[in-house]
Amino acid sequence: MSSTDATGPGAPPAVALSAADVGAMRRLLERLDPGLRVVEGADAQRPGLSEAECIDLLRELEDLKAAAAGAQAAVTAHLSRLRLDAEQGAGVAADRRGRGLASEVALARRLSPHHGGRHLGMARALREDMPCTLAALRRGELSEWRATLLVRESICLGAEERRALDAELWQDPARVAGMGDRQLVAEAKRVAYRLDPHSVVDRAARAERERFVGIRPAPDTMAYLTALLPVAQAVAAHASLGAAADSARAAGDERGRGRGQIMADALVARLTGSDAEVPARVHLQLVMTDQSLAGGDEPASVPEHGTVPAGWARELLRRALADEGGCGVWVRRLLTDPVGHLVAMESRARHAPPGLAHYIATRDAGRCRTPHCDAPVRHIDHVVDHAKGGATDEANLGGRCERCNQDKAAPGWRSLPLGRGDPSAPRAGPLIRTRTPTGHVHTSPPPRLPHAG
Repeated sequence: MSSTDATGPGAPPAVALSAADVGAMRRLLERLDPGLRVVEGADAQRPGLSEAECIDLLRELEDLKAAAAGAQAAVTAHLSRLRLDAEQGAGVAADRRGRGLASEVALARRLSPHHGGRHLGMARALREDMPCTLAALRRGELSEWRATLLVRESICLGAEERRALDAELWQDPARVAGMGDRQLVAEAKRVAYRLDPHSVVDRAARAERERFVGIRPAPDTMAYLTALLPVAQAVAAHASLGAAADSARAAGDERGRGRGQIMADALVARLTGSDAEVPARVHLQLVMTDQSLAGGDEPASVPEHGTVPAGWARELLRRALADEGGCGVWVRRLLTDPVGHLVAMESRARHAPPGLAHYIATRDAGRCRTPHCDAPVRHIDHVVDHAKGGATDEANLGGRCERCNQDKAAPGWRSLPLGRGDPSAPRAGPLIRTRTPTGHVHTSPPPRLPHAG
């Protein structure tokens, strides 16, 4: 949740939107509203809009979404210029200007800081170097995603080359509108390579340094394990798994698995050194109540993944206990209150000791406490800095990703913990209240863990 408590003399400066922009949006909303009321009130006696009118309405709503995205880009670019100019006037070093702004944009748009940074960078690029693309977006002729693709494919170019690409692509707007996403990307790449081939080649070389492996939750107690690799390595790895699957199927797979299932099991076996049916010998933290362990229905929780069914958690424990030759199952007892929050723990040290750090990461379900940020916890951070008297205890510690922990230290950001029993806290758990440089206030309650209530 968020609110605004900014005060100050004078009215806020005008944003980079014309009266015509705002008027056009309002007229479109007024024109769409009667049709939407008919849709909501449709019944057998009054069927509402015809099929053709529904299609027309969908197109107009899509145009409105694109126009709103263009307005957001214009406002974001204007905000960036205001902040950078103000910090330059205040003598802030060039390499520190705009620090934390992407997180402010993310909070305003209810997005993660990563996506906030992407939108901020896109807004700057569109306003400064791609006026034709921005104009098409604000007219509703180009979706936000397609505008993002164009910015992404031109980001390696210099400002002059990016403007040339923008002008060339939009010489024929109808042609751009008729392209699919892949065609649009291919055309942007073709023009970019012709304008500056060296930058495109250098970009490909730099991309290899961005390789990584990540994991994110998927529905039904599954997860996506992804790897960003150079294309040659990715193709080789996929071909190797495919060959293993083909060999297993040719020999007659006793489990009746399909090709994709065998490839997935082969990947697990090669990475962990054990069969996919055998629980991996790694620390998988499972949070569940004693009632769920005994057969109750209260869901369990796996930090960095989320909620899992109680039956699935019990089956996981059963398989681990039945693993012959395994190292057994360690049980760490962490008690929750009736609302689903862990009990307190504290330390006099400046840095949270391992036990307390583990406790905080568990309390925050392994995810960053910044609203809308789903990144894994990388830092156990003091809400009120230790240098300013902040205690190293459960109420004043929060799990943060690396980026959010750095942004919180930017000028103008202030955080305050509201512990259990605080009358201003809206729920019975340690809550973090953050105030951004613009005076907007965001609150972050801890996630609900399994509880017996």
